[in-house]
Amino acid sequence: MAENETLECITEHERILQEIESTDTACVGPTLRSIYDDQPNAHKRFMEKLDARIRNHDREIEKMCNFHHQGFVDAITELLKVRADAEKLMCQVTDTNRRLQEAGREVTAQTEEVIRCRIQQRNMATTVEKLQLCIPVLEMYSKLKEQLESKRYYAALKTMEQLEKVYIPRVSQYRFCQIMAENLPRLREEIKEISMSDLKDFLESIRKHSDKVGETAMRQAQQHRTFNSAVAKQASTGHYTKPVYSLNGRTHTHTHNGLMMEEDSGEEEEADEEVLTAQDLVDFSPVYRCLHIYTVLGDRETFENYYRKQRKKQARLVLQPQANMHETVEGYRRYFNQIVGFFVVEDHILHATRGLVTRAFTDELWNMALSKIIAVLRTHSSYCDDPDLVLELKNLIVIFADTLQGYGFPVNRLFDLLFEVRDQYNETLLKKWALVFREIFELDNYSPIPVETEEEYKLVVSRFPFHDAEIEKQDFPKKLPMSQSVPQIYTQVKEFIYASLKFSESLHRSSTEIDDMLRKSTNLLLTRTLSSCLQNLIKKPHIGLTELVQIIINTTHLEQACRYLEEFITNITNVSPETVHTTRLYGLSTFKDARHAAEGEIYTKLNQKIDEFIQLADYEWGMAESDGRASGYLMDLINFLRSTFQVFTHLPNNNNDHASMSGKVAQTACMSACKHLSTSLMQMLLDTELKQISMGAIQQFNLDVIQCELFASSEPVPGFQGDTLQLAFIDLRQLLDLFMVWDWSTYLADYGQPTSKYLRVNPATALALLEKMKDTSKKNNIFSQFRKNDRDKQKLIETVVKQLRSLVNGMSS
Repeated sequence: MAENETLECITEHERILQEIESTDTACVGPTLRSIYDDQPNAHKRFMEKLDARIRNHDREIEKMCNFHHQGFVDAITELLKVRADAEKLMCQVTDTNRRLQEAGREVTAQTEEVIRCRIQQRNMATTVEKLQLCIPVLEMYSKLKEQLESKRYYAALKTMEQLEKVYIPRVSQYRFCQIMAENLPRLREEIKEISMSDLKDFLESIRKHSDKVGETAMRQAQQHRTFNSAVAKQASTGHYTKPVYSLNGRTHTHTHNGLMMEEDSGEEEEADEEVLTAQDLVDFSPVYRCLHIYTVLGDRETFENYYRKQRKKQARLVLQPQANMHETVEGYRRYFNQIVGFFVVEDHILHATRGLVTRAFTDELWNMALSKIIAVLRTHSSYCDDPDLVLELKNLIVIFADTLQGYGFPVNRLFDLLFEVRDQYNETLLKKWALVFREIFELDNYSPIPVETEEEYKLVVSRFPFHDAEIEKQDFPKKLPMSQSVPQIYTQVKEFIYASLKFSESLHRSSTEIDDMLRKSTNLLLTRTLSSCLQNLIKKPHIGLTELVQIIINTTHLEQACRYLEEFITNITNVSPETVHTTRLYGLSTFKDARHAAEGEIYTKLNQKIDEFIQLADYEWGMAESDGRASGYLMDLINFLRSTFQVFTHLPNNNNDHASMSGKVAQTACMSACKHLSTSLMQMLLDTELKQISMGAIQQFNLDVIQCELFASSEPVPGFQGDTLQLAFIDLRQLLDLFMVWDWSTYLADYGQPTSKYLRVNPATALALLEKMKDTSKKNNIFSQFRKNDRDKQKLIETVVKQLRSLVNGMSS
């Protein structure tokens, strides 16, 4: 066992020695530690083993040295020989090096200088190269600053874009480029703010100066319209082009079929007259600049919305009229100028920019404006009572419509509005002519026109179409049947037609329509204005019977002149009166109605005059006997009636119709007067306030009635057949005869018979009068004698009264 252990220990020590010999010294530690971890005293044996190994190696080294010693000695000997040569060579090399160093010191210095210069040259080349990259950036940035200072903002934005996309990326590593890149967004915002500020200034300026633009546009439209009117008169056919003004660099022309076509503005016939464009009157550069800027910045939609919103606000402001606009034509002109200027600018913006405003947007603005304009004109024109102002308003509306139509805006509603304005114009004309007619009537003397010489006669005939063969044959001086108001009225009607025609000009209406409008307005003048003036004239209290007779004469001549008025209108419009839709003048009915009113007023005034004479009656109802002659008031009344009916001989009778008409008027007036006189006398007898009537009063009353009957039988007005006029007094006559003859038995016996002598005596009337004659008091002298002398007659009266009452009761039941 001991031997085995010793063998194993030796083997292990051998292995460790091999590891020590073959292993790096750094890894010897673990190997040596294993020696101490084994059996006790094992390290001693290992040390012994190690010493043995060392001695073994020493013997081998010694053998090796002994083997190579002679060679070593030989080598040392040779080295000693070489050392001397080496020292000599060393000296030579040192000397050579010294001399070389001395000789190369200047070269070295120059070489260092060359190296330094080469480095500087390389640095300069690099610097130049970098500067060549930076200089364009700096130049572009300097250009950007100059553009901003000169307010060339669109170019500045383009420069910014080049800086960002091309130049700055090449030198982005430099700090100054980073600063530039950081400043560009701020500069863009400044440009946006500045351009927007310029746009606001432009909008404010265009709002203030739009009236100047509109004034120029409307003036050009008026000039072209005048020119076209002259061309139309000279043209033999309707196929010619009609140039229209230009404020946007384009000239429109209207062809005969109403189509629009473009012409070069240089081809105008009026080449010598410079055509102003919108650019001549307005600087649109702020709009273009702002539009381009926002387009480049990618914010075009914001700009478009802002512009349209602001223009809508301005449109509403432009469409607001001044409160006193209707007072002068200048108010309307300023209003139209502003609107035209607004839409001329919008039309220019529409065609000069792409999409800033669209046709739909301008149409929307125009439709909104058109509705507002029509409402404003309706309101303000209704305040106007001056026909001249209304006519000028119409001309402004026509020019306004033509101007905007030239820019493509639909204006049909404006021409429709003109028909409403035409009605307003006619109303103002009618009011004006009503004053004219009233003044003519007030200044008229209502007597025939005296003509001293043939020149005066021709002057009157030139103003009024009067033809009478009998009067023409008479010698001068002579009198024309109508008064001076007739030619004045006729002349004023023609003036009214001219005034009405002025409104129809430039309305683009046919001759037939103009003819119809003239006739309708003239009919209104005759049937409403002139008729009203005549009616008011006839009703005036200061117009007497003579004036009324003259009015009848005047209306007759005016009625005859109506056909000449129709011919006058026909000559103006060149529309044949035989045309199916031609309106006829209603003057015939107007003057007939006036005559009827005058006739009625004659009857009324006659009756009023009769009443005035009747009020002068002063009967002594209790007189015993009559005076034997008619009352003074009645004779005065009859004389008045005679002189009055002589006036009717002046009524026109130059033809059968007028003769029959004048005779009828005179007869009707005479019959009316007699009937009214008879009725008034009857009412006087039956007055309830009259309590007593004596037989003497009845006799006096009978004398007055006899005078009335004599007047009626004297034929104060020719044309009555037989005793027709006397029948007006038949009721009075039979009543008085009944009381004068005291024929009650016959009256009562024949009552109700067609052949009765007292057929027209009403029982109630007879009873009322008989009651007044009864002895109701002691003051009644007539019945006092009856009571004393003949009581039987008193009983007869009472019997008659009873019978009359029974008749009256029978009639009432």
